[in-house]
Amino acid sequence: MTEETPGFDEKPDVPSGATPEDAEPQAASPSSGEGAAPAGDASAQIAGLTAQLDQVRKALEERTADLQRLQAEFQNYRRRVERDRITVKEIANANLLSELLPVLDDIGRARDHGELVGGFKSVAESLETVAAKMGLQQFGKEGEPFDPTIHEALMHSYAPDVTETTCVAILQPGYRFGERTIRPARVAVAEPQPGAQTVKADEAEAADDKESGGPDEG
Repeated sequence: MTEETPGFDEKPDVPSGATPEDAEPQAASPSSGEGAAPAGDASAQIAGLTAQLDQVRKALEERTADLQRLQAEFQNYRRRVERDRITVKEIANANLLSELLPVLDDIGRARDHGELVGGFKSVAESLETVAAKMGLQQFGKEGEPFDPTIHEALMHSYAPDVTETTCVAILQPGYRFGERTIRPARVAVAEPQPGAQTVKADEAEAADDKESGGPDEG
């Protein structure tokens, strides 16, 4: 008869009334520190999440800056396009009005000679009205000081009754469109007589001396 090794086939004692499952050994309850993440691991996870959050925040700031820059560039582009569109329109209108100046000159001469009558008068006035609505402005008057930026002197003379270079006759009126001078006024100018300023100055000085009682006597 073979001897059996004691303890190998023996089953633990089971109290009466207990089920077979009760005979299975119970797993030891984990201690309060087992199964929970160590404090160092939690700090590392928090640090990693913080770093990721900083990266996302930085990327968001960069994308926001890019969007703002693109928006500013687009607004500048729109303003530039609008400014160029207005400039092109002004140049086109100025060129058109420049082509009409000879016709307007003919109308002015006909008016001066009393020939602007009948249907021609109505057409001429309508044309002048349309040109004015487009922004054409006429300038140049007799008696105004000569300004080389807006006047073109075609005739020159001297006159005793002027104190500065003066437009004494308007040969052709000038025209401007907005701030743009389409054509300067073509004028005849008169300058003071040579030496007239000296004579007038002497006369003014003598008048002052007379009013003050004459020159001081030494």
